[in-house]
Amino acid sequence: MLSNHTHERLAALGLAGMAKAFDDQQRQPDVTALTFEQRLGLMIDREATERENKRLIVRLKFASLRQAAIVEDVDLRAPRGIDRAFFAKLVDGDWIGRKQNLLITGPTGVGKSWIACALGHKACRDNRSVLYHRLPRLFEALALARGDGRYARLLKTLSRVDLLILDDWGLAPITGEQRRDLLEVVDDRHQRGSTIITSQVPIENWHEIIADPTIADPTIADAVLDRLVHNAHRLILKGDSMRKITAQRANLDAAKKT
Repeated sequence: MLSNHTHERLAALGLAGMAKAFDDQQRQPDVTALTFEQRLGLMIDREATERENKRLIVRLKFASLRQAAIVEDVDLRAPRGIDRAFFAKLVDGDWIGRKQNLLITGPTGVGKSWIACALGHKACRDNRSVLYHRLPRLFEALALARGDGRYARLLKTLSRVDLLILDDWGLAPITGEQRRDLLEVVDDRHQRGSTIITSQVPIENWHEIIADPTIADPTIADAVLDRLVHNAHRLILKGDSMRKITAQRANLDAAKKT
């Protein structure tokens, strides 16, 4: 009865991890070999782990990462031009603490989004706030928010996250309104947070994507790139599509089994 009461009190106090650890200890025949301090320490460790796992779930749900990717699964064997030492520094995440950016470019299918999401997942594990957006969908969301009064709130959300991932940069020319939205987002985040951008377009061609072709004034394009590029790390991927490589490996494995 005393054990049940202790479990109920722990659960009522919101100490679910300690309650589970207490139950586990009650089922262990050799638990009496542990001192009171050791048993209490194990219960506290379990509670801390449970709480951190819950916070991680919340961060990942908010991040809305497109790919269920983790850095441990990034294939460094494929010839994509990924330097292992440089990638290890990206995984370490110190560049996020320094409010620096990361620009990932390369042909379609080479794994840009996967790597971006893997780094986003690692940032969530490191107790950082992350938010993923495909840039075309973000422009749509900002246009809707402008119409229903949520524009300022959405900009504030984008400005406050530790890491913002903007996927599929430069798939299509942008409008004047989208150009101004992009400047607002980038300016709000400058030296306040880190941004990952993925694009099939080489960085040297980004200016012409942003600039308005109908006027000679490149002010907005200059302002956006000044805030994004000058303090950014660059990961330029190359090689065959990872989808193609994965399919070839699967066919090879199937042939070996046959």
